[in-house]
Amino acid sequence: MQPFADDALLLCPYCGEEVEVTVDPGGPSSETYVEDCPVCCRPWVVHVSREEEDVSVFLGREDD
Repeated sequence: MQPFADDALLLCPYCGEEVEVTVDPGGPSSETYVEDCPVCCRPWVVHVSREEEDVSVFLGREDD
């Protein structure tokens, strides 16, 4: 049984603070969405890729 969600600790690409991003391990092989930083409120572009049980998360700047 797969867990409902996984947490990734990443650095905000704007303020540099460590933030926790929760992603669903089950889903499309890749997806991109926008989420605001809970510290500085600037918008990240969240890139998620899944390969079997491995989930990778990358945060980008919306202004890139």
